[in-house]
Amino acid sequence: MSAAPLRVAVIGGGVLGVSTAAHLAREGAAVTLVTEGALGSGASGRSLSWLNSGGSRSAAYHRLRMAGIDRYRTLAARNPPSASWLRFDGGLTWAAGGPDDAIVRAHAHERSLGYDSRLLTVEEVAATVPGVDPSAIAGPAIFNPGEGWVDLNALIDHLAANLRALGGTIVENAGPARLALTGGRISGVTAGDLALEADRVVVATGPAVPAMLSEYGVMIPDRTPISLLLRVAPLAHPLRAVLNTPRVSIRPAPDGGFSLDAGWSEKEVSLRADGTVAIPLSTVAGLLEAATRVLAGNPSLTLRSTGAGPKPIPGDGEPVLGELADLPGVTVAFSHSGATLGLVAGEMLAGEIVSGERHPMLETFRPGRFAAASAAAQ
Repeated sequence: MSAAPLRVAVIGGGVLGVSTAAHLAREGAAVTLVTEGALGSGASGRSLSWLNSGGSRSAAYHRLRMAGIDRYRTLAARNPPSASWLRFDGGLTWAAGGPDDAIVRAHAHERSLGYDSRLLTVEEVAATVPGVDPSAIAGPAIFNPGEGWVDLNALIDHLAANLRALGGTIVENAGPARLALTGGRISGVTAGDLALEADRVVVATGPAVPAMLSEYGVMIPDRTPISLLLRVAPLAHPLRAVLNTPRVSIRPAPDGGFSLDAGWSEKEVSLRADGTVAIPLSTVAGLLEAATRVLAGNPSLTLRSTGAGPKPIPGDGEPVLGELADLPGVTVAFSHSGATLGLVAGEMLAGEIVSGERHPMLETFRPGRFAAASAAAQ
């Protein structure tokens, strides 16, 4: 007589939650995914979702991100229809005017890691990356041919379909979920009228993770900001690469439009007392103007929609992935790079939960590192 499958409840309908749930079902677990609202209605639905590992970060984080990009390439190869919402047309980065040292150093760092990085002159940009206005570039730029983008809502739909096909259950619009504990160990999940028994629980609620776990005495440092994503209407334009410029980042969309964001815009939006986000009209206009300036032909852009809300960023900037020592049976997935890590993190966490074996690539990112740091500081 075969043993009953492991019962796992996954809380969170973003890319990390849905990916982990789909991989758990693939591993033979009995999975129920519970989400407060609709799938993809939180931070994943307003992510620029640029797939990359450019810039400077820890070696372990770089390796994990590269594995994440690899999984997307496998997905694209095995699922040709995904070509409309998963693309690898490269990424272009340049800095504001002034000395070129920062871009040159970044390029040298990327090359030292074996990351495909090409330093382009302004003239070379025009020939290499169609759709960019060269007059907007003050100096050399970095082109990373292996980078890409994914439309996370389309990916979430794809993973949710896989989950259902494997017998998994998805409960949307369940309201806020809470952990159910028996004898200090997880025994299930409650949400509204739902009471679900489970052997293991995955908490993947994006920016809500730190507050949710603090109720149970688990402290995860948090520096989540309020962010803004603009979506512009489709237009005939040759840009296919992702642009990371001093005033705006631009990502093509499956329908022929663009998604826009910028670090400076996060400082201008704010959270009201009722939980809604105040978005100054000047901020929206500034992002649209910045995008027009860097796009070839300087096209007039029509705003289609805005997405604003908390963007999950752990206190030290690196992912928080793995089982909680203080809450046995509870696994957390909390990361700023949910898009790049979405597939590989879900795969690795599912493998750990079902097998009980810790994945070596996740050791640096365990939630227990915060408790260790706190103890050392005392």
